[in-house]
Amino acid sequence: MAVKIRLKRMGKIRAPHYRIVVSDARKKRDGKVIEEIGKYHPKEEPSLIEVKSERAQYWLGVGAQPSEAVAAILKVTGDWQKFKGEPGAEGTLKVAEPKRSKADIFNEALKEGGGQPQAEAVTKKAAKKADAPAADEKPAVETPEAATEPADEAKAAETKAGDDENKA
Repeated sequence: MAVKIRLKRMGKIRAPHYRIVVSDARKKRDGKVIEEIGKYHPKEEPSLIEVKSERAQYWLGVGAQPSEAVAAILKVTGDWQKFKGEPGAEGTLKVAEPKRSKADIFNEALKEGGGQPQAEAVTKKAAKKADAPAADEKPAVETPEAATEPADEAKAAETKAGDDENKA
């Protein structure tokens, strides 16, 4: 049986994630696999590459043939050089900086703000509920007719007063 080490596509459209798998060469790209030996996420910056080195070494040792893409990944991680006995087995893999925890970010912001919160901690939902009228209160809604009637009455009173002054 011919065994290949290749990529199995996962993820969504325009957001691919791959698993590095060992499978029978006659199986489909995303079909049944013998073993999963790693992950590859090309859209992250820098790309996420995780390979179980000892399992990759085992499968290369028993004759599994890597695809071109997997061979390139194994060269980046240094597993291909280790298998061939070449120098440079440490690889050229770039690792992303670890993300800061939310607690650290909060504590840093609190120190910059003087140690005390500047405003009340309110979520958007709580703020909307506070601004909305209570259920038993009915909001005052003016109709367009009601809004124009007082203005018309005021204008009529002014013109009447103005006519009276002109007559005098």
